[in-house]
Amino acid sequence: MKIRVNKSTNFSKKIRSSKDIRFLIIHYTGMQSARVSMDRLKNPNSKVSCHYFINRNGNIYKMVDDNKIAWHAGKSKWKNVRNLNKCSIGIEIQNKGHFIDYQNFPKKQISSLIVLIKSLLKKYKIKKCNVLGHSDIAPLRKKDPGEKFPWDFLSLKGVSIWYPKFKLKKKEIKSKAKRRIFFKNVHKIGYRFFNLSQKSNRDRKIIMAFQRRFLPNEVTGKITDKTLKISQLLA
Repeated sequence: MKIRVNKSTNFSKKIRSSKDIRFLIIHYTGMQSARVSMDRLKNPNSKVSCHYFINRNGNIYKMVDDNKIAWHAGKSKWKNVRNLNKCSIGIEIQNKGHFIDYQNFPKKQISSLIVLIKSLLKKYKIKKCNVLGHSDIAPLRKKDPGEKFPWDFLSLKGVSIWYPKFKLKKKEIKSKAKRRIFFKNVHKIGYRFFNLSQKSNRDRKIIMAFQRRFLPNEVTGKITDKTLKISQLLA
């Protein structure tokens, strides 16, 4: 695995140990080009950065050393962990994103990502269930890496989780019960930023974040029978 160097100065002064690194967070850049993206990740005024950047040709760049805290996650939660910058490695993937021109991820890019993830999982003994998308840890703010990102393929390569095949049985569950069961499931999986017992306008964004990850062809924001079943299998 060849890794080029294009260092950013955007990181916290504190040095962390290998044991502190428990998560990998995958982002897309959401900008016009690799050059524009890397310029922003290096600009001191932007206050954003990542550890690794992968362009559409599959070239990997190291921007911040693993033992430094890069600024990629922002306000975030997963299970009992808040503000995941301190315990994660951030990987930015070049893609124009939802607000410009959301693209498919090239095979070269995904192949490089898988090689990088395998190396980092082994090096830091990270569980594959802790390979997450930005929208998993910040579902109210973020959509990346989005519904075109091939999480199912990553799972086949052993670097991400997925659910087993299933047959959907027709079963009527009242909508109120659906919400309670679904949110109990996703809370167990790790999602946060919602109230377990009380419906709110945040619900739709949480459901969509889950669907972008596990049901990318049906990102409706509604708890369908399939959405509920997948949440049960994962929980």
